[in-house]
Amino acid sequence: MLEINQIYCIDNIIGMNSLEENSVDLTITSPPYDNLREYHGYSFDFENVAKELCRVTKIGGMVVWIIGDSTIKGSETGTSFKQALFFKEIGFNLHDTMIYNKINYIPLTHNRYEQCFEYMFVFSKGKPKTFNPIKIPCKNPGKLEKYGLDRRQNHGKNHAMRLYDDTVYIATKNEKIASNIFSYTIGKEKTGHPAPFPEQLAQDHILSWSNENDLILDPFMGSGTVAKMAKLNKRNYIGFEISQEYCEISQNRLENCQKVS
Repeated sequence: MLEINQIYCIDNIIGMNSLEENSVDLTITSPPYDNLREYHGYSFDFENVAKELCRVTKIGGMVVWIIGDSTIKGSETGTSFKQALFFKEIGFNLHDTMIYNKINYIPLTHNRYEQCFEYMFVFSKGKPKTFNPIKIPCKNPGKLEKYGLDRRQNHGKNHAMRLYDDTVYIATKNEKIASNIFSYTIGKEKTGHPAPFPEQLAQDHILSWSNENDLILDPFMGSGTVAKMAKLNKRNYIGFEISQEYCEISQNRLENCQKVS
C-alpha cells in the first residue's frame, strides 16, 4: 500500500495499480501529447492510464485532463478529442470542456492564427460531489434590469425583485460564477520542466473540485505543481513521475513551497 503525500518515481500504471479502487477525489494532470513536448524519450499508454483513472476515482470524483494538439502535415491531430471520447466510453461523464488560455503565448510564423490555448476536459465519475465555484465581480452590482416572464420564472426567487407599473426589475448580484475560460500568464514559475502549467491553474481546479483533506492525484507529476498546490491548500496528494530528475525538482519545490498570491 502506498503512502499519501508522496511522489513516487515509478511508471504511473504501476503506481495506480497500487491504489485502492474509488480512493481518489480529484485528478489534475497534463500528459505529454503528440510530438509537442520533449520528455526524455518517455511515452505512455493512454488507454490504460485512462482506465486506471476510472478505477481509482471515487464516485462523484473528478478528473481534469489538460491536453492540446500538434499540427502535422498541415492538419491538427485531434488527439485531445479522441482522448475525451475514450474517457466517455469507459464510464466518465464529460462534465465541462474548459479552456486554458495563455495570455503571453509565443508568436510563430505560419498561415493560421496563433495557438494560445489548451483544452481542460473536466470528467466526473457520476454526479460531481463538489463544486466550489470561483466568483468574479459583476460589472454593475445592484443595477435594476427588466426581466420578462420566462426569466422571472427561472430567476425570480433568487434575486431581489421590484415591481413598478406591472414591470419586474431585478437587482444585479454582486458576484457571478466565472466562465469556463481560465487565463494565465505562463512562464512565471521557473521549475526546470519543459512544460509546466501555472500554479494558479492547479490551485483554481483544486479549490473548485475538492475540499480540505481530499486526496489529489497527478499521474504525470512533472515538476510537482499539483502536489505543491494541494499541500498549500490543505489537501492530501499522491503522484507518479517516471523521470528521476523531475522527481528531485518536485521534492525540492515541496520542501520550499510558498503560497501563490
